[in-house]
Amino acid sequence: MDKLKKVLSGNDDGNTDGTGIIERANEASTLAWGTRVKGFIVCFVLGVFCSILGSCLLWVPVVGLAVFAVLYSVGNICALASTLFLIGPCRQLKTMCAKERAFATAIMLVCLVLTLCSAFWWKNNGLALLFCVLQFLAFTWYGLSYIPFARDGIIKLCSMCL
Repeated sequence: MDKLKKVLSGNDDGNTDGTGIIERANEASTLAWGTRVKGFIVCFVLGVFCSILGSCLLWVPVVGLAVFAVLYSVGNICALASTLFLIGPCRQLKTMCAKERAFATAIMLVCLVLTLCSAFWWKNNGLALLFCVLQFLAFTWYGLSYIPFARDGIIKLCSMCL
C-alpha cells in the first residue's frame, strides 16, 4: 500500500526493485480474501435485487417494460461482475472466453442487448420477455459451467425426461 501511495503522490524515487508500474499497482491493489467475499456477496445480492425489482415493476403501465429491461439487465451485469471480486477481471475475461463458456457468454450478452433494444426501440413486450428468458437461461448455463459435471447432469436429466 505504501508503494501505491508513493506513486500516486509523486514521491516515487524510481523503479528500485526491478518491477514495472503495472506489477507494482497490481501488487498494491490486491484485496484480502474476506474483502473479496464481501464484495462478491454485495454485488451478487444487488444483482438479484435489481432483477427481482425489475420483474415486479414489469406490469407498471407505460414505463414498466423499459424499467424491467433496464433493471433486469443491470441485475445480470451485477451478478456477472460479482465474480470479478473472486477471481479478478483478467482471469474473468479469460474464463468467459474459454471454449466451454464462450457460446453461453455470447448468447447472454447478445440477449442482454436485444432485451434493451426490444424495450426501448422496438417497444415489443413479447420480445423483451423472450430475450430476458433467454438471457436467464444463458446465464444459468454459463454459471453451471463452473460446477464440475453440472452441465452433463442437466443434459442427462433432460434426456431422461424426454
